[in-house]
Amino acid sequence: MRKHFEVGETAVTILAEEAHIGVAETSIFRSREIIQRFIRHDPLFQATLEPYPCPDDAPELIARMCRASALAGVGPMAAVAGAIAERAVLDMRAAGATQAIVDNGGDLALLLDREIEVGLYAGERIQGIGFACPPREGVFGICTSSATIGPSISFGASDAATVIAADVTLADACATRLGNLLTSDEEEIMRSALDDVCSIPGVEGALAVVGDRLAMKGRLPRLTRTEVPAGRIARIELPRRPG
Repeated sequence: MRKHFEVGETAVTILAEEAHIGVAETSIFRSREIIQRFIRHDPLFQATLEPYPCPDDAPELIARMCRASALAGVGPMAAVAGAIAERAVLDMRAAGATQAIVDNGGDLALLLDREIEVGLYAGERIQGIGFACPPREGVFGICTSSATIGPSISFGASDAATVIAADVTLADACATRLGNLLTSDEEEIMRSALDDVCSIPGVEGALAVVGDRLAMKGRLPRLTRTEVPAGRIARIELPRRPG
């Protein structure tokens, strides 16, 4: 079953057995409340573009965002979409799901017991590409940042900066870092950006699209021709945020 909904800054699509959809929805609303409550306590958590020193008594969701942002050298809100998606899939797995996907504005948390294709949207110049993702143990993330598509804050020029990691929250934060480093389509800059991000512990691989140039590094699922219907593109027009 596929269900899409939007609330505040969250534009999410859930793919799972019908019995687990409600679990994911409840998880997403709970995660949003945890984050909003923490922001009310300290607005700097939302505003900073630098790693945030996490209090010892912070909720685990907040601590996870802080750890990921520290590794990536970005603000904690750069990991918010991945953190929410990851928690929802973990909660569905705890409820018995073996195949579950949460796409939170282009940041995906996946639990797979069969192969699927994940389409990548990188604007008009490079189209029809994606990953053939085989089943694997545990939850993992495919997260994408962009300077030209969607509401994310990016200091680079990428059309797509995609990172894969078992830690979905880390993948989201590192996608932001990759996007920030991709300041042009020059080969040396793209190579340096990929080298940098793939050196971060926990990152499995990364893909970069700038204009009509595509580059990849690390362990990635097989690249495949995948058409992305316009109605399935995960994007929402909101004020730009880190991520």
